[in-house]
Amino acid sequence: MLELRNKDKLAVGKVLIYASVVSVVLAFMGALGTDLWLASTQWMLIALTLAVWGVFVLIEAQFKIR
Repeated sequence: MLELRNKDKLAVGKVLIYASVVSVVLAFMGALGTDLWLASTQWMLIALTLAVWGVFVLIEAQFKIR
């Protein structure tokens, strides 16, 4: 399994959180009537999954730093 350094975990966690925000924006655009690749509910599921993984990685990085 791939082990990340703590600095890398912080960066990966932030990227996952930002990707989650982008997914929410795409879901909002889909709710207005313009679906891009997926339906709005699917974008929200992706946003939730990315946010959970992002928080998990950030928490893991914080505990390993101390």
